[in-house]
Amino acid sequence: MLSNMEAGVTQKAPGRSHRIGMTVKELLRRFPDVATAERWFEATRWAEGRFCPDCGSVNTVSIASRKPMPNRCRDCRAHFSVRKGTVMQSSELGLQKWAIALYMMTTGIKGTSRMNLYREVGIRQATAWFLMQRIREGFIEGHDLPFPGPVEADETAVGGKRKNMSKAKRKELREAGAGRGSVGKANVAGVKDRESKQVSAAVVERIDAKTLQRFVPDRTESTATVYTDESRVYTGLPRAHEAVNHSAGEYVRGNATVNGMAGFWSLFKRGYHGTFRHLSEMHLDRYVREFTGRNNIRDMDTLEQMAFLARAIVGKRLCYADLVS
Repeated sequence: MLSNMEAGVTQKAPGRSHRIGMTVKELLRRFPDVATAERWFEATRWAEGRFCPDCGSVNTVSIASRKPMPNRCRDCRAHFSVRKGTVMQSSELGLQKWAIALYMMTTGIKGTSRMNLYREVGIRQATAWFLMQRIREGFIEGHDLPFPGPVEADETAVGGKRKNMSKAKRKELREAGAGRGSVGKANVAGVKDRESKQVSAAVVERIDAKTLQRFVPDRTESTATVYTDESRVYTGLPRAHEAVNHSAGEYVRGNATVNGMAGFWSLFKRGYHGTFRHLSEMHLDRYVREFTGRNNIRDMDTLEQMAFLARAIVGKRLCYADLVS
């Protein structure tokens, strides 16, 4: 008897039994070539009818020769394709490869490395990195702020372990009088709405009262109850506030806990250390948004997640020079 995977049947993950997943076999069956992928992107972007990305007119026509582009606007006379006005504009990669990349980045809950994408899709490493950074622009979408609550708020330090640092780096930290903990690492803060399970997180300059007592209120409604740990940086929050005392071994007291945010940080750090190994501070916020964005659409079916991203990259542009400058 064939296993579910061999038979092409998608197994439903624990805790998400309502989701319809997609195997690699099903992915390739759905996107067998560039033309099929192009039709899917068009149907996803123009679900209510094709319109011109330049003037918005629906008075458009397909060009039989497909040159210079497959569509033309009869009003402004501009030629366009489904790529125009998206992060895919000017990309020479076939749309089948874009579809596969969307699939890999939505199903890889601990992230997808550029090495994995370049091997699976058959493109250069630099191209894979740029492709993934453009798709991450879509993950910026996905949550509605402010959260009504109840909300969990927490912060974490992100970076390599000191034992893995070079001798020169460890010496630099010692000479600066740095102890253990977050010194030499980047700081990330986040809030999670318990009702919707949505997360909003971002890199912050420092973990102190001035920063976090602006960060949390910006992301929560005034009537929201906020749960945190015992850190004094949350003392005086202009919200109904309860805290648990982690230093005393208290992790749950009634409704007070930050286990939801702790679980999100755990997943993010498994991606950091296990998938990416290292993330530069220059681009760290993009990866944080990827993990928050993927969390916020996790209840969708896999194809719906891909469609969400395909729509979210409309109206976005990202040039390579902007990434490396």
